Amino acid sequence: MGTADLSCASLEKLAQDGRYSVVAVVTQPDKPRGRDLKQQPSPVKSLAEKLKLPVLQPARARDEEFIARLRGFQPDLIVVVAYGQILPPAILDLPRCGCVNVHTSLLPKYRGAAPIQWAIANGETETGTTIMKMDAGLDTGPVLSRRSIPIGPEDNSAILHDRLARLGAELLAETIPDYVSGKIKPNPQSEEGASYASKIKKEDGRIDWNAAAATIRNRLRAFTPWPGAFTRWSPSFGLSGKRELPPYFLKIWKAEIVDKSGPAGEILSADRSGIVVACGEEALRILELQREGGRRLTAAEFLAGHPLQSGERFFSQP
Repeated sequence: MGTADLSCASLEKLAQDGRYSVVAVVTQPDKPRGRDLKQQPSPVKSLAEKLKLPVLQPARARDEEFIARLRGFQPDLIVVVAYGQILPPAILDLPRCGCVNVHTSLLPKYRGAAPIQWAIANGETETGTTIMKMDAGLDTGPVLSRRSIPIGPEDNSAILHDRLARLGAELLAETIPDYVSGKIKPNPQSEEGASYASKIKKEDGRIDWNAAAATIRNRLRAFTPWPGAFTRWSPSFGLSGKRELPPYFLKIWKAEIVDKSGPAGEILSADRSGIVVACGEEALRILELQREGGRRLTAAEFLAGHPLQSGERFFSQP
């Protein structure tokens, strides 16, 4: 059971491993996407069809007709990876060996919808994958196995997502045989150190220049590619003495910390090496950015068409 890109590595791993027989794939219904809003399959459905596996797409996991179809497969185990719906007890209790989940954090830290992003945003230097037996709680089930990896200083959520998808698939395939044979005993999670990773909202990407440069850069990495780290900029006065353009948003793609200071949000310098903006602590040199409706540019490319002056400001508020 899975929907997102994260799920695909685990599905492919199990489908190609001769020790397992994947009898069906459950994913979310097709959804309208793109400018023309055509119905598009989930990444998991596309992969399942390529692997020639039966696909079920219930609107609700609690649907009795769907549960009856699921029961008809007589599964020994249900694997859940980023499915996107809460499973009712009727499904959790259906397989002989229960349901297991691949979660992209070292539980009990970062339970919830966005563990990858919040681990980076909070400046963690380590994360990992946990395989757990599911219960009725939110990522509270007993742990079957864990594996950790470092978070590199240049890792963003897209890079870390792909590494954790592969790690989770490998760990899942290694864990299942020992779990179903009884060699692995589920280990209850401790509530000590538990934390919650809430779903990411677009507003989470708004830069607060009063924060420390390290904090802003962590959030930039965490929210790349979505929703991105963005700030408001009001272009300079033109020769007429009036503002030639209304304020608009800039998306920051890449930045580095520099040991400079000034009023939060003030541009300290702007040249081919980057746009240096003061933060609550230290400063950030912006290396790549994008105007709304425009394309991603290096700082030098941006400045060629949008001259910035020392003393101008980026704003945190709308």
